[in-house]
Amino acid sequence: MEKSSPEKRTKATRSGARRCALQALYQWQVTGFSPAQIERQFLEEMADGGARLPYFAEILHGVTDHCEAIDAALGRFTDRPVAEIDPIERAILRVGAYELLYRREVPYRAVLNEAINLGKAFGGTHKSYKYVNGVLDKLAHEVRAEEVAAARRQKLA
Repeated sequence: MEKSSPEKRTKATRSGARRCALQALYQWQVTGFSPAQIERQFLEEMADGGARLPYFAEILHGVTDHCEAIDAALGRFTDRPVAEIDPIERAILRVGAYELLYRREVPYRAVLNEAINLGKAFGGTHKSYKYVNGVLDKLAHEVRAEEVAAARRQKLA
């Protein structure tokens, strides 16, 4: 049996953490329960989640702790107030924006790809992922301009 590399495990672990964080943030948005209550519930359900748990908790608390700043950053690139965006799309946008703003070691392309995948899996319409990609791409160009430019130069080389 082939063993997965640490890089693949980290990617899979973070992908799972993002998926769970999306679900937890959706619950937070629609129920008004505290992040701590939601985290406890998810931790009970994810008891076998291993290394996925710390990143899940970081995203959940990072988004809820910085929600005002995240929404302000997103709001510059949305076609309506962030509060009026579909709750699933809003949660996906918040996860992506959190990583773009506060997790600089995660490449912006990885953030966008993960958000697109979440949009395809959970989005309310077949165009959800396109909307998410458009908003987060504009945010990435603003907050990670050097990284985006370097990636563009590398692609042209």
